[in-house]
Amino acid sequence: MRRDFRTIVRKAGLEPEWTPRELRHSFVSLLSDHGIPLKRISMLVGHSSQATAEAVCRKQLCTVITQEAEAMDQIFAFKAECSDGES
Repeated sequence: MRRDFRTIVRKAGLEPEWTPRELRHSFVSLLSDHGIPLKRISMLVGHSSQATAEAVCRKQLCTVITQEAEAMDQIFAFKAECSDGES
């Protein structure tokens, strides 16, 4: 599974160190960010305690926010450049 996942990640142009574990952590972080209670998230991913989900959220959310914010900056900068020439 890891080999197939690495192939997909490479084809998508993502960083090669992404693993299925990062997807799991992102899942936990995004659910938490959208107000899903940690107790429920812990049950969904099979954590033995809510503390594990909380630790993942704190660690991963900063990375996700930074990466996504940078992507949004690039998207909006591109759209602004396109709009400037159409007036």
